[in-house]
Amino acid sequence: MGSPFSKADNKNNTKTSSAHCQESGLRKRKSNESFQETNIKKQRSDFAPDSIQFQMKPGNSKKKDNEHGVVGLDQYEDKESCKRKNIHQLVGRLNLLGKFHSKLKSNTFLQVSAPSLQRHEPCEESNLVQTYIQRLLMTDYRARYIPVKEKPSEVFNSQRTMALDTGKTDAFEKIFKRSAPEQTNEQSRSQPIHPMDIQMIVYLYADNFLRQLMVTKLSQCQYALPLLVPNPFTQEIEFPLWTFRQIKKSWKSHKRNISKNQTIQQAETPMIAFFRFSEVSASKSELMNNLINERHNTFFHRHCCGSSKSRLLMDGVVEIAWYCPSGDKNDKFPDCVAFCNLHGDAQANETQLKILTKDSSINVVLLPYLDKSDKIMAMVEKLYSSTKPLICLLTEDDSGVSKLQEGKYTIGLKQRNKSDISEDVRRAIKDCLSKKLSVFKLTNIGKHTGIKVDENDDDCRGGKDTAEWMIRLLEGKELFKIKETFLPCQGKLWHDWCLKNKELHRPQGDNIEMHNSQKQTEMHKIREQQKASSVSNFMTLFTDKIYSRNVDEKMYFLKWLGILLDEYTSEDLSILHHKYDEKWSKVLDLKKKHNKSEHLAVEQSQLEMLSEKLNAATFGLEHILREIGQIYESDVCVKKNTGSGCKIDVRSLPRIVAELMISGYPLELMDGDAAHVPLIWVQAVLEELIKILGDQRVFVLSVLGIQSTGKSTMLNAMFGLQFAVSAGRCTRGAFMQLVKVSEELRKEIHFDYILVVDTEGLRALELAGRSTRNHDNEMATFVVGLGNMTLINIFGENPAEMQDILQIVVQAFLRMKKVRLNPSCMFVHQNVGDITAGEKNMVGKRRLQEKLDEMTQLAAKEEVCDAECFSDVIKFDIKTDVRYFAQLWEGSPPMAPPNPCYSENVQELKSTILSHASRCSGVTLTQFRDRIGDLWNALLNENFVFSFKNTLEIVTYRKLEEEYAKWTWSLRSAMLEIEDKLHNRINNRQLHKVEIRELEEEMAKTLEEVKSSMKHYFEEHKEKEMLIQWRLKFQEKIKHLHGELVRDAKRKLENIIYQKEALTKLDGEKTLHERKLLEKSKELAFSLKHMAHDENELRRLFESVWEKWVSELTADVPPFKEINIENDVITILNEMHEGTLVRSRFSKFENIFQVSDFIIYVNPIKKSGRNPNVTSLLPQEEQESIKQLMHNVLRQTENRVKSKSVAKIGYNSSYIQEIAQLVKDSVGGHKCMYTKYEFKKEFIVDLTLYMCQQAGMRFAELHQVFREANDPWIYLEKKKPEYYSVFQGFCKGATSAAVFGALICSELKKPILQSVYNKTANDLAGEMRTNIPAFKGNRSNLEKHILKALAEEEDFYKFIEYINYPRDHFEDFIQREVKAYITEGNSSSLVMIKGNIRHKEQCVITAAETATAEVLSKGGDANLWLEIFSDCLKDKLEYSKEHLTGNCCQDITDFELLEKVVKKELHPIIAELNRTLTKTSDIEMKMFREQPDEVLIEHFCQCCWEQCPFCKAICINTMEDHPGDHIVPFHRNCGMNGMFYKGTTNLSVSFCTSAVASDRHFYPSTNADRKIPWKFYKTAGPKYANWSITPDFSELPYWKWFVCRFQSDLEKYYHKTFKGSGEIPHAWRSYTKEDAIESLDKYL
Repeated sequence: MGSPFSKADNKNNTKTSSAHCQESGLRKRKSNESFQETNIKKQRSDFAPDSIQFQMKPGNSKKKDNEHGVVGLDQYEDKESCKRKNIHQLVGRLNLLGKFHSKLKSNTFLQVSAPSLQRHEPCEESNLVQTYIQRLLMTDYRARYIPVKEKPSEVFNSQRTMALDTGKTDAFEKIFKRSAPEQTNEQSRSQPIHPMDIQMIVYLYADNFLRQLMVTKLSQCQYALPLLVPNPFTQEIEFPLWTFRQIKKSWKSHKRNISKNQTIQQAETPMIAFFRFSEVSASKSELMNNLINERHNTFFHRHCCGSSKSRLLMDGVVEIAWYCPSGDKNDKFPDCVAFCNLHGDAQANETQLKILTKDSSINVVLLPYLDKSDKIMAMVEKLYSSTKPLICLLTEDDSGVSKLQEGKYTIGLKQRNKSDISEDVRRAIKDCLSKKLSVFKLTNIGKHTGIKVDENDDDCRGGKDTAEWMIRLLEGKELFKIKETFLPCQGKLWHDWCLKNKELHRPQGDNIEMHNSQKQTEMHKIREQQKASSVSNFMTLFTDKIYSRNVDEKMYFLKWLGILLDEYTSEDLSILHHKYDEKWSKVLDLKKKHNKSEHLAVEQSQLEMLSEKLNAATFGLEHILREIGQIYESDVCVKKNTGSGCKIDVRSLPRIVAELMISGYPLELMDGDAAHVPLIWVQAVLEELIKILGDQRVFVLSVLGIQSTGKSTMLNAMFGLQFAVSAGRCTRGAFMQLVKVSEELRKEIHFDYILVVDTEGLRALELAGRSTRNHDNEMATFVVGLGNMTLINIFGENPAEMQDILQIVVQAFLRMKKVRLNPSCMFVHQNVGDITAGEKNMVGKRRLQEKLDEMTQLAAKEEVCDAECFSDVIKFDIKTDVRYFAQLWEGSPPMAPPNPCYSENVQELKSTILSHASRCSGVTLTQFRDRIGDLWNALLNENFVFSFKNTLEIVTYRKLEEEYAKWTWSLRSAMLEIEDKLHNRINNRQLHKVEIRELEEEMAKTLEEVKSSMKHYFEEHKEKEMLIQWRLKFQEKIKHLHGELVRDAKRKLENIIYQKEALTKLDGEKTLHERKLLEKSKELAFSLKHMAHDENELRRLFESVWEKWVSELTADVPPFKEINIENDVITILNEMHEGTLVRSRFSKFENIFQVSDFIIYVNPIKKSGRNPNVTSLLPQEEQESIKQLMHNVLRQTENRVKSKSVAKIGYNSSYIQEIAQLVKDSVGGHKCMYTKYEFKKEFIVDLTLYMCQQAGMRFAELHQVFREANDPWIYLEKKKPEYYSVFQGFCKGATSAAVFGALICSELKKPILQSVYNKTANDLAGEMRTNIPAFKGNRSNLEKHILKALAEEEDFYKFIEYINYPRDHFEDFIQREVKAYITEGNSSSLVMIKGNIRHKEQCVITAAETATAEVLSKGGDANLWLEIFSDCLKDKLEYSKEHLTGNCCQDITDFELLEKVVKKELHPIIAELNRTLTKTSDIEMKMFREQPDEVLIEHFCQCCWEQCPFCKAICINTMEDHPGDHIVPFHRNCGMNGMFYKGTTNLSVSFCTSAVASDRHFYPSTNADRKIPWKFYKTAGPKYANWSITPDFSELPYWKWFVCRFQSDLEKYYHKTFKGSGEIPHAWRSYTKEDAIESLDKYL
């Protein structure tokens, strides 16, 4: 075997005169460009262990010539050593070991990185590998010609040399270098890296998948491909058959006039082998290029840009290229021909030469002048004697072509015109090809010995074996029946399901719910059929392999399966396509002739059949993955185990496909055959993707355009993707693919992946008549809604095509604007001739702008909105957002290479997209997943804008409301504590005026914390861009709430101050009485000291004088006046209404709330010309309206009663006057809904009597409390035990300090207990928000728990209360929950109370210690001690010292004793308080100043209480005056609200969310004449206009269960039935109470 390194083609390039680039439009490499030499610091970990020590061994042939121009090396070993060193340096200079620590893999380069964005500026040597691959992935054939940056030191050396040469010198010596050369500079400069060395080193370091990708891209660039590669690391000759597997070639043969499109390994063609012996002056590769395509350097040669003497890795490499004719007369060859080129000296590469000459059809050899004795002649003799044609190209001969004998030619090359030589060689080859020759098949190369075939890799073989086994299962089946047989889930069953789903979203008939239920049942049956379909062996084999943990084998398997399926179907598909094209042409011809005969109909029918066959016969990996999706969806939808025999682990399928997606496979987003999104499957895969990657942020780029306009080609070039681009396999539906963003670039553009969505073309021909404008609109709306940016691809500048696509696109963007989505767009004009003509481009842009504005006006009419120009719809700049692309091909296919200008246009577009993207936050994968659902669900309904529900926005707003609930609770809780503190101060007469400023200062810290929390939430939340729309509103609400809390606290505290001042006289009298009683007790005790031992006698004597003392003290006090609220009510009503009517109604007063029909209370207002008997009945909605009025009046009355401080200042008859006036005003302000009537006087009198009676009872209770606290007789009687204790103490000789200490403690008992209750109320409310599930979140969470409780209780009338009076029911529920938490066995409330008792005890002790310390330090008296003591307690509890001050305690001098007594006497009082609170039932709710339930009611119920006008569902917004419409996530059955079908007694079973999707109508009232389409419900009146009701399928089973469970109750309540059009669907009856409760957790 010859050495893997041999003589270079370009050995003599120093002898040639031509050194300039052959490529048009390429910049020449500057002469001073150089390469930086770097040291290798690391060895690769997973490469050959001796990858740096190459172990190169000499081959079979001797070498005499000096290789690579290395001076002074005569020994072969020295040359090999030098070569090893050079390769070692090459690896180092390219930084292969520094950047890439293992084999080069595709995913390293299939990401968006900084090198991928570079234009054609010079790059660093260390970035050459990445830049080369990135440009190759963009199919830019200039990847070979990457200019390299100079090192600054070399530039400096060059400049210095130039400076030295400025003096006078001998021109001859300088020009011809006859003097001794100065080699210092030259030796210090490294040789430039040869372009082919970059390609080959990347190739050698790449894994097989990257190699395949490289070779595929090289083929697309019309470059020669490595066929046999000597590997310097392993010393093996490799045949990379695997890399050719995805390459297809198309050509049209002259002989049979047949077009072919084949994978290249299947093609059987002549092969012409080119090689040379020894050194020759002519370039073999250049000659070959001239034969194939003189405008393109298929084979790299010595005259190409960047070529140098330093080539290392090409000797011994065999490259192959194919010439493919187009069927044109100018074709160079009549049929497809393979050309093989052996680089280097053939005699040094015997293995390669042997393989080539054996498999070739024609041999072409370049020869120098030879002697007969030369050893090379022996090899030439052998070739000459072979039966294969031989063409000898003689480099030292100047003669033309000479035919020596049949099939043997010589052609001289010396000093001849290149064109003449090419023509001679071509003629000779054509002459040979005209005879019968052996044919070449690529796969036959692998049969030779002495070479390594890459497909013999174990993983590759394993993948291939399984794929072949699967293909064998398909054999013998008709192609268009294969999918039906092996992939049953995605065929008719899936298409039927999709059809039913669309029908479900567009309900018909009177009973919509029955229609929906029926469709859902049918859809479920289809799912059961899908699940029951046995999984074929074909699918089992597939899933078994993709479950494999061997990633490489799995990837090989998927590639092999795609390749083999393509091979298996391509021939039949090609025939079908040919038939289809012929039939299509016939139909077009008939249409042009305006032929409307039966013949046209028949032809169109046959065309349709061919289209269906084509569709059925198309079978690829995407169909298998689609089947997996349907297997998964059917399994998820069918709970029962009908598919128990399933051979695969269905639930792990989404994860497997998510992993495939990460590895670069596209996921089908929309099934193009069914025109449907498999939503369950797609969202499941994305969910797994999120689990694997995390919730990464992505920039979604989607593409729209007419079919076959190069959308997929553009994306493939831009990101190195592999979307199908061949004419026979246009994209159907929509696919998405992830493109990773490199770490370095991620810092600049702030997202992790680009998610590319490629779509089927608009107006797709494949649909053959089934393509509709609606389908195109759906597709456009879907992908525009998904994309952060949409590329609108326009091919050429055909005005008709432009108009079609522009109208569709503009309408899609208009819809996005209406649903508040804000994507951006760019227009790409492909295949534009002269894209450099600036003026022409401006004209084109102006025309596009005009057309866009025109289409905007048309679309605005269709979408019913105002928009005059495109910029009204979307932010769009015609100057920057329109791109013109050059033609894709540089010449005519199939031999034309891609146009480098096209690649440059793609690169510019990519940079612009990323520039846009850097200013956009993109979306998270979760948001993208939800957006897919939102868009698709809206598109299923006919009216997209009306049906669109932005799940992300709804979820984000709900979370914001939850945070808002926390912020408001912080403010409320803080204010309650402040109120409690100031309340104590006022009652202690320490505060006489409350200023707003002081309250704001008290709240400042909490408010600042809330503001800081809000700022952080709005600025740091991942949805901050979406949150910004609500920020100002919520900030205003917090500001408003803060102000409201402050004002409300001021009002309440001022009310307390007013009450305190109103009772000043009474309090003063009480203090005076107590002081006198204290003095009298003290005096009596001193007079009876001698009787201290007789306890009974002392008590008798005290009792005898007590009555006398109290009588004396209260002699001047008038007795409390008795109140008669009933008389007040009669008097006030007599003043407001007729006396006789009032007395009459009072005498036979009944509870007006028990009246069932209010017709007795109203007088209908007759319209002129109407029959007076028509309005003899009051419609149900009016009855409900009157009930609501009465309910509102009752609530206002209760609030008015609560606002009166009767317990503090007593009852006043003006309170009844207020209640009566309130009723009168409310009734007077009531408006009839639809039926005109007026209330009778009896109504207002009866309602006023009821309200006054309710208020009067409460006033009487509160007045009694006031009396007990302020009637001197009652008050002093309560004080009797205290004064007996004082008397008893003094009698027994106790000091004043001891007696007063005990008295102080006994008086603190009640204040301590009250203060503890006050503090506990706020603490309990906070704890319950944490511990009670119903109180943990916002109002929506509370409602969920209320519904659960209602279902558990199954009390119909509680349901009715909840439906009709939700706020009352909420408040009752909160009260019940709070009471249960506090009093029904929950020990935490007791623990909290006892903890607060301990806290208050400590406050008293601290106050006593502080008072003693200060009095002793200041030398004060007892009055000062009391002053300090009470001041310390002013914020903690209510305590009055006034009755103890003065002369009563002047004899106290031992303050330490007083402190000691206080501490001692306090202990039993605290113990007694604790004893009275041993169980939760001991807690007295009335003791709370602010009831915990009222605190929570205030928190939860200050929100929106508007009810849906159809079903009475409550708006879920937590703000009363929230922005936007009222919304409810799940509406209810309208029959629950009494809605019925007009002219019948049938209650409606429709959910309003189902009805709004239908074409049916409703009447706003029972006697309305005008009916309103459900779709335009907002036009029915004010109460409808502010509601947003979007279509859904009432998935919440709760209300379906309710209607079935309480059917008879509802029928009795409304006096109607669920029959006829209101028949309840049978499926509803399957829901149990458990299902209903479970659904609340699932959906709410």
